[in-house]
Amino acid sequence: MEKVEWKVEGMDCTNCALTITRYLQKEGQKEVKVNFIGGDVSFETDGNTSKEELSKGIAGLGYKVISETTAAPVQHSAFSNRHFFSNHLQRFLFCLPFTLVLMLHMLPWHIHFLMNPWIQLLICLPVFAVGMGYFGVSAVKSLRRGIPNMNVLVAMGALAAFVYSLTGTIGQLGPDYIFYETTATIITLVFLGEWVEHKSVETTQKELNKLARQQKVMANMIAFDDQHKELIFPVENTQLHVGDLILIKQGEQVPMDCKILWGDVHVNESLLTGESKPVHKTKKENLIGGSLVTAGTVKAQVTATGKDTVLSNILNLVKQAQGEKPPVQQLADKISAVFVPVVIGISVLSFLLNYFVFHVPATASLMRSIAVLVISCPCAMGLATPAAIAVGLGRAAKKGILFRNARSLELFKNIRTVVFDKTGTLTMGNFRVTNIHSPVLSEQEFKQVVFSLEKYSNHPIAKAIIAEWKIPDTISWIKVEEIKGLGIRAEDARGNSWILGSHKIAATHTTDDSHTAYLLQNEKLIGWFDMEDEIRPEAKEVISYLHTKNIQTILLSGDSLDRVQKIATVLGIDKVYAEKTPEEKLLIIEQLNKEAPAAMVGDGINDAPALAKATIGISMSDATQLAMQTAQVVLMNKGIQHLPLALGLGKHTFSTIKGNLFWAFIYNIVAIPIAAVGLLQPGLAALAMGFSDVVLAINSIRLNYRKVV
Repeated sequence: MEKVEWKVEGMDCTNCALTITRYLQKEGQKEVKVNFIGGDVSFETDGNTSKEELSKGIAGLGYKVISETTAAPVQHSAFSNRHFFSNHLQRFLFCLPFTLVLMLHMLPWHIHFLMNPWIQLLICLPVFAVGMGYFGVSAVKSLRRGIPNMNVLVAMGALAAFVYSLTGTIGQLGPDYIFYETTATIITLVFLGEWVEHKSVETTQKELNKLARQQKVMANMIAFDDQHKELIFPVENTQLHVGDLILIKQGEQVPMDCKILWGDVHVNESLLTGESKPVHKTKKENLIGGSLVTAGTVKAQVTATGKDTVLSNILNLVKQAQGEKPPVQQLADKISAVFVPVVIGISVLSFLLNYFVFHVPATASLMRSIAVLVISCPCAMGLATPAAIAVGLGRAAKKGILFRNARSLELFKNIRTVVFDKTGTLTMGNFRVTNIHSPVLSEQEFKQVVFSLEKYSNHPIAKAIIAEWKIPDTISWIKVEEIKGLGIRAEDARGNSWILGSHKIAATHTTDDSHTAYLLQNEKLIGWFDMEDEIRPEAKEVISYLHTKNIQTILLSGDSLDRVQKIATVLGIDKVYAEKTPEEKLLIIEQLNKEAPAAMVGDGINDAPALAKATIGISMSDATQLAMQTAQVVLMNKGIQHLPLALGLGKHTFSTIKGNLFWAFIYNIVAIPIAAVGLLQPGLAALAMGFSDVVLAINSIRLNYRKVV
């Protein structure tokens, strides 16, 4: 199966997304995700239907595939049209003069020639043509596919007023039958409302757009002439390939993920991690594309381009999360899918009841029926969730918090327990050896054995040993294996068996469990060593915050009870589980989940099973390890300082969604009866419909500035 990611223009609402989704599913495509706000469409194809055919099929629905890339900034291409106008503002400005002229005949003093219905028809025709060219064409295409969209209501309302007026004009039935200004007003004001709505919705994508814009910059590429002299020439970063050499100077943006070969710099990675404090990077360290060099100059080698870069992965994660639909949206989607036919039925019923039951004149009954059509807004229900999620995910990404799915945002509201791993999560993970003891081996021999074993492990302790000791002469093992949660076992050329690990492996040889790791040779204890790790400076504050929210805190570790309890006491953690294997951690998380929804915070390496089992898995991540993470939420700033923000954004995003949905339902429940009883003219109804979505967008945008912690 091939993963396809497209940018599609022309989507305005949930119905548009639903139309494309059903079409692709009908064509046999799997894992279809459509986000109408960003115009992103992704699916898995088995190749039975070519991408060209699928693209043509989408074009037949009234939309257009404009790119097959995830690197482009989010475009709100619903503005676009393949004909005379490129956006709704241009259509509005074109229609406005004609509409204003038509409105003049309603003034207390009459302009005589404007009272002529044929002249009104001529003035209305350009507006009607533009309106039907957009709303009418879109309506017909949606009806043809069996999923009527909002444009059906607008087109029917404008068309009904126009045909009624045209009938009155041809039949010379008098001014009571002439409502060309109603047709023009509906079309013009809906165009205005649509433009304002799209601008508002575009703002919900502000933070994601900022990230996307960093993907296309200039780079200083290094090449060599036939005399092996170094040449430097500018190229667009999209032309770089893995292995290319580049020069990055102070004040420049890192063009692609790369590794430093020469020099050192201070880099601002706030775009990716939310931390504005510059990070010092030197030879052999990685630079992340999109970060900013604040001091220094380096020569570097490109390590990843295009979709493989950290920034692209971040954008993909956010877009995928936007495409997900949390459970709260499912009811709204079901209602949106049948909304248009129901409203058409209500409109017809409104006319019949007004005319035949309440004996309202035909003209007034028709105006009420049209008002019902144009005030109804299915888009509001479809926009309620995506708009809030777009803002929530965008603000989170700006602070280096990545949600892999929108469902996590909703789940945060129920979290009552947060479980922490110790090493690298509550502590810095920067171990240093403080003591070595071995009655059998010399210190150098002990170090050689330990180093030779630890180089096969990914544990933070092993990494610290490798970085600190750097022993060149290592032992070649015949067999070596890592025992998850215990340590590492190996066999040398002489047949000796070696095990290095926690106190569990030495429990039968000593009761002293206060040391970091123990070394056994042929099942005999021959030494141990101690290491110290610094507690993260933000840990105590984060734990205190969780307690203020009545969230229970638990420390779950494979380390000894003495060490774990010491850290728990310092930080004020409620409960401790020590000396647990990955399998035991998994069972504990499973049990905690049964009692109350639990979040697990870990380093994403040794805690992968527990992170996956928790209600929400929250992984600590170096940005370069992003692709390795299995958790639903990733904290990319190498610390837990933004854990309260992640929890707060999750809860407040969900409350914003609920507020949006409440407004969307109440608006339609109240507005439709008001229009049906004649308390609202079609022109005002059109304006109210256009601006109903703006209320949702503005409420969602408040998430960018709202205090959530």
